[in-house]
Amino acid sequence: MISVAIKMLLRDRRKSFLMIVGLTFASLLITQQMAIFLGIMGRTIGFITDTNLPDLWVMDPKVKFIDDIKPLQDTEFLRIRGVEGVAWAVPLYKGTLRARLEDGSFQVCNVAGLDDSTLIGSPSPLRMVQGRVEDLRHTDGVIVDEAGAATKLSRPPRKPGGPRTPLGIGDVLELNDHRAVVVGICKITRTFQSQPLLYTTYSRATTFAPRERKLLSFVLAKAKPGVDPAKLCARIRGTTGLAAYTNSQFSDLTIGYFMRNIQAPINFGISVLLSFIVGAAIATQTFSNFTLENLRYLGTFKAMGASSGLLLRMTVLQTLLVGAVGFGTGVGVASLFGVVSKGTELAFQFPWQLLAGTAGAIFLICILSSLVSLRRVVVLEPAMVFKS
Repeated sequence: MISVAIKMLLRDRRKSFLMIVGLTFASLLITQQMAIFLGIMGRTIGFITDTNLPDLWVMDPKVKFIDDIKPLQDTEFLRIRGVEGVAWAVPLYKGTLRARLEDGSFQVCNVAGLDDSTLIGSPSPLRMVQGRVEDLRHTDGVIVDEAGAATKLSRPPRKPGGPRTPLGIGDVLELNDHRAVVVGICKITRTFQSQPLLYTTYSRATTFAPRERKLLSFVLAKAKPGVDPAKLCARIRGTTGLAAYTNSQFSDLTIGYFMRNIQAPINFGISVLLSFIVGAAIATQTFSNFTLENLRYLGTFKAMGASSGLLLRMTVLQTLLVGAVGFGTGVGVASLFGVVSKGTELAFQFPWQLLAGTAGAIFLICILSSLVSLRRVVVLEPAMVFKS
C-alpha cells in the first residue's frame, strides 16, 4: 500500500509540485530569516567569543552590554588579583577612536588595548593572516582585522577609478594625532556595528584615547583550577562591589539587551510567522484538493477491506513525503545563500538547532494540512463513492 500511496502522489504532478513549492517557500524563508537573525545576534557578542582565554569579565555594575563602557580606575585590576580563587587578572581597554587615513578621510574604529606583558585578549595565532601577535610590542604597533583592512581602512586607488588597496604590514594610520603602524592582519568575528577593530597594547591604547580620569574598560580574569567561575563571580561582587560575569553570562547579558532594545526580533518574528502561515495555507488547500480528487480510489480500497487506519497512514505518508522534499529543497537553497554571503557584510549563522527547528515547523505544517484530509478519509463511505 505504500507503493500505491506514492504512485497516487506522483500521478497528480501538478498538485504535488504546488505542495512542494509551498513547503519549499516556507522552509527557505524560515531558515534564511532565522539564520540572519542568529547571525546578527552572534555579532553582538563577537568580541566576547573571540576573547576566549579569560573565564571572567569584571566591570562597572551599570554596564548593560559589551559596548556600554563605564570606565574604572586603572588600579581596579590589582584589587581583582587579590580576590581568593583568582589565578590572574589583566586590564583591557575597549573604546572607539577616529582613524585618519592616507587620503585624509576619517573612519571610526574599535580599539582594544591588551595587557602589555601578556597580551591576553589578543587574536589566536591561528587567526593571524599576516604578522604575529608578539609584533604588537613594536613601536606604535597595531593589528587590524582583515575585513576592516580590506574595506573601510583600505588605501585609496593608485589610479582614478581603480580598486582600493587593502592595508598591509608597514602601512600607517593616525589615531587621535598619534602614529599607528600596522604590524599584523587578523580574522575576527564581525561586530554588530561592523566597524574595523584595532588591537594594540593597553599603554598605547590609553595614549591614543582622549585623556580621561578613568580609562580601564574591563578586567579579564581567570579562575584557579578547581574554582567554579560562577561562584568566583559572586565572590568578586561581594568583595569589590564590581559586576563580574562568566563568558556565557556576559554573552547572555549582551544578547538580552539587544533583544529588548532593537526591533530586529519583532521584524524577523513577523517574517517567520508569515512564512509559516503562507506555507500552511498553500499546503492545506492543495492537499485537500488532492485528497478530494482521490476519494474514489480510497473508497475502492475501503470496499476491498482496507481499514481506516491504513488509509490514514497512506494519507500521512503522502504528506510527509511532500514535506521532506520541500524541507530539503528549502534548507538547501538557504544554505547556498549562506555560502554565497560568506565574507560579506550580511550576517548568517546556521547552527544545527535551526535545522531541527525548521524541520519541526515543516512537520507541523504537514500535520495541519493533513487534518482536513484525514477527516474526509475517516468518514468516507464506499457506497457513496460508488453511487457518485
